[in-house]
Amino acid sequence: MTEPDAPSPLVVVAGHICLDIIPVLAEEPDLRPGSLVEIGPAALSAGGPVGNVGLALHRLGVSVRLVGKIGDDVFGRVLLDVIRRSDPALADGMLVEYGETTSYSVVISPPGVDRTFLHCAGANHTFGAADVSVNSLRSARILHFGYPPVMRRLYADGGVELHALLAKAHACGLVTSLDVCQPDPHGESGRVDWAALLARALPAVDVFAPSFDELSLMLLGSGAHVPPDLGSLRQLSGLALTMGPAVVALKLGEQGLYVRTSRGGAGLERLCRLFGLDAALWQDREVLAPCFRAVRIAGTTGAGDCTIAGLLAALLRGEDPVAAATAATAVGACSVEEPDATSGVPSWPDIAARLAGGWPRLAPAAALTNNYAWQCDAHGTLFTPPGPETP
Repeated sequence: MTEPDAPSPLVVVAGHICLDIIPVLAEEPDLRPGSLVEIGPAALSAGGPVGNVGLALHRLGVSVRLVGKIGDDVFGRVLLDVIRRSDPALADGMLVEYGETTSYSVVISPPGVDRTFLHCAGANHTFGAADVSVNSLRSARILHFGYPPVMRRLYADGGVELHALLAKAHACGLVTSLDVCQPDPHGESGRVDWAALLARALPAVDVFAPSFDELSLMLLGSGAHVPPDLGSLRQLSGLALTMGPAVVALKLGEQGLYVRTSRGGAGLERLCRLFGLDAALWQDREVLAPCFRAVRIAGTTGAGDCTIAGLLAALLRGEDPVAAATAATAVGACSVEEPDATSGVPSWPDIAARLAGGWPRLAPAAALTNNYAWQCDAHGTLFTPPGPETP
């Protein structure tokens, strides 16, 4: 089944979607077998990149089309209701597959502790290249696709379907953006050769936005969490850039966002031409954007997705890489001020006003700043100037 024909907006956000069930927890639960843990009410939100990136862009004032696959079950109906609360039209591109299970996640997110997910991929496993039609891409400027590691059809056979989908969008003249998530080390996705799959997919990707941990696992086989330092960021981003993207944005959790751009070539020229960007300002850049201080941290679910939404919205505004990375981390910081991923994200003018008011930031780790020729802008974003690559 393909989505109904309709004109596309500025950004098509496609791929994984699920219903996030987020119970309110006063403290980290003791989940010993046989125990009972009393919890508070549960927030219900649209999760995954379709829900998080898509709805965050909508809240920022960017017109979006959501393309995700769900089942004709109770969770599917709830998920459509959640989407329609933001805008009834946003549900128009959703694919309802009869007899399939709607994906859902139980998000365990205690105060001050990183969240844990109990996840059922459901109908996402059957999503394929044909589910994003050429007609749905017409007149759009960006296709953002997310989470192939929890979409079986897209990682099967070395990622043939994923490449076909991204190449289709490229051929239609769109800028393509790709995000991933952690493969399950004990499941099917954990046995995929992700380095080979990315080598096939990334030539059709303009903006690649994984987390540091995800890319470490996929390219280096490092499953244990190791705090990033500048050397490892440069190594990973350099490997990814050789595979084709013009921009690699590595999400660093509480350390913010690291953005690195290519030294030139057809990919960067294409990105700058399609967005009307100044190629001299985008060529061979490194940017480290530390996190902004949140008013309160109510939940970190979807913060990375919202950061990507901020980056894509900045590209549509024609921002330079320093301003784009600043905007991305600002949107991510707003998202953590509510338990779900997107309800804390205000309109872009409200965020811009917060930035103009001198929004304080967290200090980056010394391993990301020492002995390096960073410059710093008025907002506290670190960057290298355009020009020859810093050794």
